[in-house]
Amino acid sequence: MITSAVRTLATELTGDDLPAYVYDLPALRAHARAVRDALPPGLELYYAAKANPAPPVLRTLAPHVTGYEVASGGEVEHVRAAVPRAPLAFGGPGKTEGELRRALTLGVERFHVESEQELRLLAGAAKDAGLDAVDVLLRVNVPLASDELGGAALAMGGRPSPFGLDPEAVQRCLPLLSGAGSHGPLRLRGIHAHLASGLDAPAQLTVAAAIADWARKLSERHGLDDLTEVNVGGGMGVDYAHPDRRFDWAAYGKGMADLALRHPGRTLRIEPGRALTVYCGWYVTEVLDIKHSGGEAFAVLRGGTHHIRTPATKQHDQPFQVLPMDTTATWTRPWARPAVREEPVTLVGQLCTPKDVLARRVQVPELRAGDRVAFAMAGAYAWNISHHDFLMHPRPGFHYLDT
Repeated sequence: MITSAVRTLATELTGDDLPAYVYDLPALRAHARAVRDALPPGLELYYAAKANPAPPVLRTLAPHVTGYEVASGGEVEHVRAAVPRAPLAFGGPGKTEGELRRALTLGVERFHVESEQELRLLAGAAKDAGLDAVDVLLRVNVPLASDELGGAALAMGGRPSPFGLDPEAVQRCLPLLSGAGSHGPLRLRGIHAHLASGLDAPAQLTVAAAIADWARKLSERHGLDDLTEVNVGGGMGVDYAHPDRRFDWAAYGKGMADLALRHPGRTLRIEPGRALTVYCGWYVTEVLDIKHSGGEAFAVLRGGTHHIRTPATKQHDQPFQVLPMDTTATWTRPWARPAVREEPVTLVGQLCTPKDVLARRVQVPELRAGDRVAFAMAGAYAWNISHHDFLMHPRPGFHYLDT
C-alpha cells in the first residue's frame, strides 16, 4: 500500500516532473531496523549495494548494517564516498588488476576471490602496496542437490557456473594463502557462497547450513584455524505478485541463531540487497493515452522499461496503484477523456518495442488519461539496471522523502 507521503508527492508533481522515482526513507529505516532486530546479535549484515546504490539509501541503511558488499571498482569508489567509514567487502567476477589495486588503496576490508588467477593478481597488488595482511574469503561453488535450492528464482551455484571456485579449485588456492602454509600477504579468513536468489526462509536456512558445514569440513581437513568467517550470501525471496508476502525474517533469524550455536567460534554473515530496499521505492508516472487493439485495452504511460527494467527482466507484472486525478478543470481538449472501466488493461511505456510492458491485462475499476500510476517495489534493481538512453527520452526525477 502506498504511503501517504509518497501519495501526496505523486499527486502534486506536474506532468513535466514525471516520471519520477520516490523513495520513502522512513519506511526503509523502519524495515531495516526490523530486519536487524530479527537477526541474532552476532550475525553480520552487509547490504549488497548493487540492488540500489543511491547515496541517500546507503546512508539510511548505515546504522542498521555491518557493512556493504560491492561488486566492481566503480561501486568501491561510490560506496566509499557515500559512507566513508563503512566496512566494504569486494565481490563479483572479473575484477581487473587495476580495480584490485585501487580497492587496496581505499582500504577495502574483505575480498571475495572468485578464481586462482584473481588470487594471484591480488597477492601481487598487495605485495606492491607493501601490505602485510589482506583478508580474503574464497567464493566457493558449494555442491548442492537441486532440491536444496528450494525452487530458486535465480541459481548461481550448485551447478556449472562462471561464479566462484569449484571445491577442487579451492585446494589449488590454499597454498597461496597464509594460514595454509604460505607466508604471503593474503590471509584466508573464510568462505563466501552466494548460490541462489528468490529463496524463502526455510530454503535459505538449508543453504546456509550446507555452506557452513562445508566450510567447517574444509577447515578441519586442512587445519585452517584462521578460517573463522562464513558468508552465506543473500537472495532472500521477494514476491512481486504478492507484495504483502514478505520474507520471514523472524524465522530466518531464529534459524541462523541455531546455526551459529552449531558453529561456535565462527562469524556468520549475510548480504541481502533486494529484500532490504525494494519496498521503499515507487516509480510514479502518468497515463498519456488509453486505446484498444484487437479487443484489448492498453494504457500508454510516460516512461517505461528504460526507466524500470525490472518487469521486463523478471517477466512479471510490476505491482501498481492507480492514483485518480481530477482533470475536469484542465481537460480542454474537444474530445472525451480516454478511459477504461472494469476491464483488464496492459500498461506499456513509450518505447518502440513490444517488450516495453510494465504489467499485462490487470483488472482495474477505472483508468483515464491524466491519471497517475505508482508502481510499487521499485526500490531495488530498477533504475540502476535499466537501459536509460534507448530512444533518448528524458530521465526521471528522484525524490527522497525523509520526514
